Amino acid sequence: MTVDTEILQTLEQMPEPLKQELLHYAKYLVENYSKTSSQESSLRKKRRSGILKGTFILPLPDDFDEPLPDFQEYME
Repeated sequence: MTVDTEILQTLEQMPEPLKQELLHYAKYLVENYSKTSSQESSLRKKRRSGILKGTFILPLPDDFDEPLPDFQEYME
């Protein structure tokens, strides 16, 4: 069963006031979705290469693989 068919079957069982509420909500969703999708596409920033340059220091320190003192209780 497709979603459209299931929606129509459920709609047939609803009283008229509930159908009106559903119509208002559906129109709200359509309007809100179109605003959100257009805002997302305009706000999406392009990636820049090299933005993290200099963040990581190599070579790693000699004690890099040693357990951290904060986790001593956990390791015991």
